[in-house]
Amino acid sequence: MTRVTAVPAALVLLAVMLLPALGWGQSDAPSEIQRQIDAHNAQITALDKEIAQYQVQLDAVGSKKKTLQNTLSQLDLSIKKATASINATKNKISATQLEIQQLARGIAGKQASINTGEAGIGESIRQLHEYDTEPLIVQMLSSADFTDVWTDVDANQTLQKALNEQIGELASEKQSLTDTKVATEAKKAELVKQQNTLVAQQGSLNAQKKAQSELLVQTKSQESTYQAILAQKQSAKASFEAALTDLKAQFQHAVNPSEILTAGKGILRWPLDNVRITQNFGNTAFAQSGAYNGKGHNGVDLAAPIGTPIKAALTGTVLGTGNTDSVRGCYSFGRWIMLKHANGLNTMYSHLSQVSVATGQSVATGALIGYSGETGYATGPHLHFGVYVTSATQIVKLSQATNKTSSCSNAIMPVAPLSGYLNPMNYL
Repeated sequence: MTRVTAVPAALVLLAVMLLPALGWGQSDAPSEIQRQIDAHNAQITALDKEIAQYQVQLDAVGSKKKTLQNTLSQLDLSIKKATASINATKNKISATQLEIQQLARGIAGKQASINTGEAGIGESIRQLHEYDTEPLIVQMLSSADFTDVWTDVDANQTLQKALNEQIGELASEKQSLTDTKVATEAKKAELVKQQNTLVAQQGSLNAQKKAQSELLVQTKSQESTYQAILAQKQSAKASFEAALTDLKAQFQHAVNPSEILTAGKGILRWPLDNVRITQNFGNTAFAQSGAYNGKGHNGVDLAAPIGTPIKAALTGTVLGTGNTDSVRGCYSFGRWIMLKHANGLNTMYSHLSQVSVATGQSVATGALIGYSGETGYATGPHLHFGVYVTSATQIVKLSQATNKTSSCSNAIMPVAPLSGYLNPMNYL
């Protein structure tokens, strides 16, 4: 039979009092922090509705004839949408920071409760140990009233039961603290993601404003000038394509098959979100109509409103950047970026409104490298994405690579033999 050690009834009261001290079973009323979080969430909801309305208007304008006024209207709506998106992200950042603060307070409160509980349980166990060292027969002989002894025995049993319950509650509280810490870490990771989104959105807004400003300067706000520029792009495109495909002998060698990476899905990542292909690689319908000097399309075109963040398709190094528009009358790649990757592939991103990296810079997969635009030969905003064989690619002045003179002869850009262009879809 197990011997039960007697303790004073007052010690039972100590154990029972520990429960309120730990805060178990209590619930806090909505705090001021929560009210602020709710206010931010309400603003986010309102901004999301505003963003959706701008998108409806953008879709309507985008379906209209390409005129200067429609293009400016589209840019203006895009700027308003980007501004609303920035404000929504700022509210999300503020709400997340408040949630982190709220979780931190919860962690502090739970830790204080755990500390109090552990101290109380420790004191109870210490006193139990003291009473445990005195045999029951000694307690009975030293007591004037046996009734007091049996009362203390009952109190001892009650205390042991209370201690067992409190130890279980303490374990639950510690698990709750662990869960709160995990939630805090997740919120911090979300905050970093939101801050990165904000940087991209602000860059997008700047790119859109810059494109709008450049358009006004180029056209002098005249519809006739705008239409003339479109016509110039169309006519200059033919001579550029002829020069690009008439490569010098050093670019005519066949690419060694061993230098071409075996095709495989997922080797490259899409360079933008919300992918919509407007023209595929190779002998497309557009190419068959006479475009690309009969040599086919050397990349894929992706729909991308001006200011869309463009991301690295794979970890690599910036092999070069440029802007063919800096050469008067040259309508080709516009602003472009080429990345070199360790697997024998280069990736090309062109028609950009803004370049956000520099030659020699290392970039990680998914890193922001620039923003989409309508520069170079582009009669609408989009991203031209190309994949080249590294060993067969050079970045040179076009006149050094071709036998023909064109308006792009002095423009610097990547060139490769026809066999050096790979179908991006084989690696995406």
